[in-house]
Amino acid sequence: MKNVLMCASMLGCVLTFAQEKDSTKTKSIDAVIINTYIKKDSESSNKMPLKAIENPQVYSSIDKVILENQGIYTVDDALKNIPGLQNMWTSNGRAGDGGAYVSLRGFVSSNSLRNGVLGAVTGTIDAINLEKVEVLKGPSGTLFGSLLSSYGGVINRVTKKPYDTFGGNVSLGGGSYNTYRAAVDINTPLTQDKKLLFRLNSAYTNEGTFQTEGFRRNLAIAPSLSYKPTDRLSINLDMELFQMKNMSDQTFFFYSGEYLQKVNNIKDLNLDYRNSYLGKDLTNTGRSINFFGQVNYKISKSITSSTNFSTSSSYSNGFMPYLYFSGKDADKIYRSDQSTRDSRKRSLNFQQNFNGDFHIGTLRNRVVLGFDYLRVNNNQNFYDVNGFDKNAKGESIPVPLHQSGFDYTNFNGSALQAQYNAMAGKESPYLINGIQENYAVYISNVLNITNNLNVLMALRVDNFSNKPGITDLVNPKEGQKLNQTFFSPKLGVVYELIKDKISVFGNYQNSFKNLDYYTDASGATATPVPEQANQMEGGIKTNLFNGKISSTFSYYNIKVKDVLRNAIGATDPRAKIQDGTIVSRGVELEVNAYLVKGFTAIAGFSYNDSKYTQSDDTVLNRRPNTSGSPYLANLYASYQFLDGKLKGLGFGIGGNYASENKIVNNLNIDKDAHTQKEEVFTLPSYVVLNASAYYDAGKFRIGVKVDNITNQHYWIGYTTANPQRLINAVGTLTYKF
Repeated sequence: MKNVLMCASMLGCVLTFAQEKDSTKTKSIDAVIINTYIKKDSESSNKMPLKAIENPQVYSSIDKVILENQGIYTVDDALKNIPGLQNMWTSNGRAGDGGAYVSLRGFVSSNSLRNGVLGAVTGTIDAINLEKVEVLKGPSGTLFGSLLSSYGGVINRVTKKPYDTFGGNVSLGGGSYNTYRAAVDINTPLTQDKKLLFRLNSAYTNEGTFQTEGFRRNLAIAPSLSYKPTDRLSINLDMELFQMKNMSDQTFFFYSGEYLQKVNNIKDLNLDYRNSYLGKDLTNTGRSINFFGQVNYKISKSITSSTNFSTSSSYSNGFMPYLYFSGKDADKIYRSDQSTRDSRKRSLNFQQNFNGDFHIGTLRNRVVLGFDYLRVNNNQNFYDVNGFDKNAKGESIPVPLHQSGFDYTNFNGSALQAQYNAMAGKESPYLINGIQENYAVYISNVLNITNNLNVLMALRVDNFSNKPGITDLVNPKEGQKLNQTFFSPKLGVVYELIKDKISVFGNYQNSFKNLDYYTDASGATATPVPEQANQMEGGIKTNLFNGKISSTFSYYNIKVKDVLRNAIGATDPRAKIQDGTIVSRGVELEVNAYLVKGFTAIAGFSYNDSKYTQSDDTVLNRRPNTSGSPYLANLYASYQFLDGKLKGLGFGIGGNYASENKIVNNLNIDKDAHTQKEEVFTLPSYVVLNASAYYDAGKFRIGVKVDNITNQHYWIGYTTANPQRLINAVGTLTYKF
């Protein structure tokens, strides 16, 4: 609370400092605000330049200036401004799958793209080199394939580029829970002719916790080199290093058990919100290193070539403690760990695109023809202590939740390592290893039939192969290579009722997921077909009052078929049937507005209805427990003084709403006992409010933000419950040169 009050006093300093006149000449702030807050056009959504008003796909974007004004340090935090998106799981740094997860249109998605190519990060993604973040809505397999996209959409980071003058900034920040940060952005030409440019973005952040144990330490280094020998040729080379050491955020799992007949909401458990129920030194070290290369060449006035190369490497080593409920008692928890040891995942992506903009007769064609190669090499190693606390017989036992004076600190790094040492030579690690390869060709064309009507047609052909490592000798096909070929089409139609101002649109979008061999109901090993999702969507887009108000409203229906589901009643408990179906439908509304001079607002609302329409009886007609909250809303309103004595002062307030989230949602059927029991466990709805203020005085900028103003106790979850931060404040001082 002391730091919150300190940052509140900084608000007063901001107001006082703002009384001084700023003599520094600035460009039209009014124009900058419109360009920043109102949705801009994107080259990433269809791998070609396309105005938002003429794009049949729905997407949202958040600019770096908005992030700066809100005092945001990470991509995860930035995503709270995206309508229809809900953070589900914070990053833990684990190699391969340790990145953050979100819900989009009822499906789980993650940060996988950077400037339209592979750019996965398994730890916290610092926003230090972020120009903007784009979220493309709906199945996007036609242009991005199955390994880098999800049925709900795609998250794409657009990064900062070098420019041709010397400049940059350094900043220092600090605040609640032992948070402190240092960041630098340096740009310089390396040659007098300014053909060779260099930019470095770097930041170090330390964060404590509101609980008894926990921390995060993140280092980000992102150099970028740009070379333009001629007007027709440009070469870009980038690197990203994200290094983190952390103790994983508190995570509760909820396994099937009689306790679910006693409680159905996390508030029923009466948890101590500030207690981690863990000891010290349960840490993990994670690292992501990405390299990028891009060569752009203008072949002619109407044809350009873009050659892209990227590699991604993730590593982790350390503990991943978690807590879970099981059995009869709702007032006891089990404490466990899943560690990684020298766990790695390496990926390589090569992409070649040819873009054309030409006429055939009177019809304008905007075409992209591309080739995509992706290789993923997994060598992930997981080790488990399933139940840290044990009785005299060595059996796992729970510990009390509400016993006064109970010592939870005995579950610490030293004690856990001692258990692993005692298991040496007897462990049965869970391994994910093997090589996945995907070759793809695709073509997309936007055809202007009239000045107001355009049709987008696209097709992608993928050849996928999976050569797994030998991890389970029970399966006779384990280790055999699986090959699959899949066609993914896309169709979109846009009609501009008023040119560049109002358009109606519709799209059909497709995506897919390659599955592995499975055991069928007869006990035989079966070869799957790719699971696929098909979306139908329609809506309206506006861009009114000289770009001051833009909006998108849409209705979508996504049907996923050929889902693997449990074969209830089969002799083998692993048996599956591939005939499951999920239907996810909903509406989304997004509005970005520059209402009056200096006043801006970004707002969104979404409703999603997702359920299994063909499945086993345990989940039939129920919402998947990974779909998140059905109702979501976001709002951020800000005001900036553009002239007068207070010029440069700005402040804003906003927040997020999420309805209840069912993280357990099934029917427990015991055929032997002829009983059926509802098992539903819910995270409550929440409203979280945040505020920020800043003063920009040319060379100096001071800012402060306060998150969770009302000190809400709330949880997010991806089949889990993860408590979120209490009220916290951070102040930042920046010097620009």
